[in-house]
Amino acid sequence: LSAQTEAPFYEEWWFLLVMALSSLILILLVVFALVLHGQSKKYKNCSAGKTISNVEESVTLDNGGFTALELNSRHLNI
Repeated sequence: LSAQTEAPFYEEWWFLLVMALSSLILILLVVFALVLHGQSKKYKNCSAGKTISNVEESVTLDNGGFTALELNSRHLNI
């Protein structure tokens, strides 16, 4: 009797292909996450973003919820 041994599943071509594609997807997700993290850090450190946040904090709601920023910035000639 000859003992025919079947190759283990981790040596099959389809398993190696699945592992290679899974690794590629994982690497692409990590790179994409790092790029997005770098972009958000760049915009967070931008000086224009800091001035916008200061303007948003200084706007107060008067007269029943309407912003008074536009009314105060007009110069009326009487």
